[in-house]
This record gives sequence, C-alpha cells and structure tokens, in this order.
Amino acid sequence: MRIRSAFVLSSCLFAFTSPPVRAGNWPSFRGPNGRGIGDGRPPIEWDVESGEHVKWKSSIPGQGHSSPILWGDRIFLTTAVSADKSSPEFKTGWLDGTGESAADEGPWTWKVLCLNKKDGRLVWQRDAHTGIPKSKRHIKATYANSTPATDGTHVVAFFGSEGLYCYDVEGELLWKKDLGLLKSGPYNAEDLEWGSANSPIIHDGQVILQCDAMNNAFWASFDVKTGRELRRVKRVDITTWSTPSIAESGGRTQVVCNGYKEMAGYDLKTGERLWTLHGGGDCPVPTPQVVGDMIYLTNGHGRSPIYAIRADARGDLTPTDEVALPEGLAWCQPKNGSYMPTPLVLDKNLYVASDNGILAAYDAKTGKQLYRERIKGAGTFSASIVAADDRLYFVNEAGDVFVFQAGDSFKLLASNSMNEICLATPAIADGQIFIRGRDHLYCIGD
Repeated sequence: MRIRSAFVLSSCLFAFTSPPVRAGNWPSFRGPNGRGIGDGRPPIEWDVESGEHVKWKSSIPGQGHSSPILWGDRIFLTTAVSADKSSPEFKTGWLDGTGESAADEGPWTWKVLCLNKKDGRLVWQRDAHTGIPKSKRHIKATYANSTPATDGTHVVAFFGSEGLYCYDVEGELLWKKDLGLLKSGPYNAEDLEWGSANSPIIHDGQVILQCDAMNNAFWASFDVKTGRELRRVKRVDITTWSTPSIAESGGRTQVVCNGYKEMAGYDLKTGERLWTLHGGGDCPVPTPQVVGDMIYLTNGHGRSPIYAIRADARGDLTPTDEVALPEGLAWCQPKNGSYMPTPLVLDKNLYVASDNGILAAYDAKTGKQLYRERIKGAGTFSASIVAADDRLYFVNEAGDVFVFQAGDSFKLLASNSMNEICLATPAIADGQIFIRGRDHLYCIGD
C-alpha cells in the first residue's frame, strides 16, 4: 500500500475530458451518463410572471419528482394521478426529522407523457398502471420519483413496486416487467415506507436498473427491445434511492452503484464485483459521477464522505485512516458530502451541493477544497445541480433557481423564482432549461 495524504494524488494520469454531449438530447436522469452537463448557452436570468425568457409553460397532471428527458423534438415525463379529487398529502422543507408515510387512499394511475419540445403541447400520454399503491410513499415524495430513460427509439419508465415499462417513442407499449414488492424505507424503522426513486439507464442496448430495497437488493439488466432479463446481481445492501452510472475504462465496462453497506463497481458482462467500499452514510441518494478514469461518490445521511476512485480499482477500497489509502482510492474527504443532490464535475472541479444550501468546490484531482459557502436565504434542496456554458444551476424546493459561475471561487450570478414548488432536477438541452414544478413544466430559453 502506498502511503500518501488523503488530499494529495499519487503519480497517475487522470483524464478529465468531458464526453461529447449529443446536441439537444438529455436521455436520462441528469443527461448523458448522469453528468448533469447540457449544451448551448441558457439564460442567466428570466421572469416567470412577465414571461421574459419563458418560451412556454405546460400544465402537468398529478404528482411527480421525476425529471424531464429529451430526445430530438420530444420530451418524456412520468407522473402519478390520484383518483381522489382532494389534494394528496404533501410537505416540503425541513420536516424536523419525521419520516412519516403519506396517508393516501384510493387508486392511482401511473402515466408516461410525451410533449413537444418546441411548444410544450401534449403529443401523447399512456396509463402504465392503475390501482391501489402496493407500497406507501414518503410525505415529501411522490409515486413517480424515478426519471425515465430513452435511446431515441425506446422510452423506459420505472414505478417501483408498480413495475418497469417500455414504450416506443410513439407511445406503443413494447413490454413490461413486474419486479415484485420493493419495500423502500429507513433501515431502522421497518414500519415506514418511503417509495422508490432509482432511475433506469440505457447502455449498449440494455436497460440497467438498481433496485435496493429492505426486502430485496439487486441490480439487473434487460434487453431494451424485448425486456428479457439478461442479468440479476444480488447486492448486500438496504434501501437506496440512487441511479447507477456506467464507467468504461481500461478495457472493461462496469456498473457503478452507490450504497450504504456496498458502494461498488460491477462488470457489466459478467456481474463480477470489481471493487467495493464501505463506510458511507445511510439512505444513499446521489448518483455516482464518472469522468474519464475517475469515479466520484458521496452520500451524506449520518456520515458524509466524498470518495475519488480510480476506474481500474479492484478489491476493498475502504480506508482505515486518512493517510494510508488503498491503491484504488485516489483521495477522500471524511465529511462535507451530499445527502440528496448529486454532485457535478465540470472542467477540473468537483462541485458538491447539499440539501441545506451549501455549495462547495474541490479540485477533482487532489480533493483540495477551493471554497465552501452557504447560499444566502437558500432554504432546502432536493434537486441536483446541473450546468451549461460554465454556469451552475441549482433549484431549491421553493422554486428559486440560483445561477453560479463555475470556477475556483464562489460567485452567484442570479436568482430566479419559478413561483412554484420544485423538487425535480432540471434538464438542459439546446441552450434551454426545462424545469418541472409541482404543477407545470417550463421551458426557459432565448
């Protein structure tokens, strides 16, 4: 084992070149491979009331924290609509530690929507499932938390215990899968149910899904054309709400999963666990970030570490102290990670935004902290940070979108109010920002 500081990188080459973003497409949660980086030059400032830089605004039925995805001239979105005409129970902000489940009654309908990117009009909608929810949701969550995924031909939507569905881009149902009851909730309170939020991804003709629940934990891959299950790999973990990422480096392709008991990388072809890492916070949410030959992981409920992992790592990477790190672990920060929002790597910096309104920047190679600042009057955040044109966009639950200049210093450029509750992560494509509020989808652009 090589001895080194936790914040100093040993002699090794790291590629930080961003993968090319296919113009206009945002195919899954936080775009291509979950990086959160869009193309074009979106506005810094806009005004929802006056309509300045608001290209369109479309009403969305029901409830959903899933993000919009885009391909070509289409936008795809999921939602869940209650048959009860009264407003379903829902809370935002700090909940004083409560993890109560919502007291819903009656049936719901889980929907997949397709909108026109140019004007926001509804192209088609499909009812994936109708019935009494098989599991409950958190008072702050919905039954449509998971963001869909597309490859331009197929649209895949995951609704937790209500199943996995695949449509073509014209709305024809191609296949569906019942993955059974997925009891998602805190490990230390078995009577609470919070619902699923893991989003599917599509890679090389395969739908890849991480399903970590209290009663079952695994990741699986399916043929995107037929739905045939290709592989199911058991995980030694409890509930997570994280979306997996794909790392292609050193001649191997691996599925990277966040976790509490098992942060790990698995060979996509064989299912072999290549490396594992223990000691993070419980209730993991952030998506792993893969940039070149590096993987960045954070989870911050309880403990809040940040890990920088070499993509060719093998074995147990769990650090026993902050000086002697395992060979596959480039650096780690024992605290100041993120509980809810997924971090973002842009150019040479790693940006970590927390649910309590703190934005921090680190040198992605060494882990050196560049700044850590609280956003004044920021409130609570559930959405993840996204970026385009060297600007960072971070939206809080009250619907305030904070715009920062990317770089080594903290610089707030603007704050824009959507005048609507926002818990979904925005999408960015063609210089436009697509922001989902509780009742509407907005297109912000010049």
